[in-house]
Amino acid sequence: MASEPVATTPAKKPEPVRPTGDTINTHKVRWTKAKYVSKGRKLHLTWWSGVAPCSVLDRVKVKETRKRVTVTLYEGTAPKAKNTACIMIAVEKTTTVKLKSPLAKRKLVDGAKS
Repeated sequence: MASEPVATTPAKKPEPVRPTGDTINTHKVRWTKAKYVSKGRKLHLTWWSGVAPCSVLDRVKVKETRKRVTVTLYEGTAPKAKNTACIMIAVEKTTTVKLKSPLAKRKLVDGAKS
């Protein structure tokens, strides 16, 4: 007896998030993708994270020099999640970062890798 193919749900788009700035247990997080938009003046960064309020974006640090742009994501736990049970589910998230000048030929670096 042949089995029927199982339909799968298409992958969701990354969840857009903004920095909250007030997390606890804040740490660096590696991003997985960067897409240049607005003629290289903005970056859409994508990374894997946990569910809110247990894992939220605290801040994004951007350091620009003539030769490179280093972008570091920081995540932590929202203060209101102090006594919350956190489920372990991976969520793909995205945020947009503005640059002072277009990326052009500068090297893009993940600050969490260094």
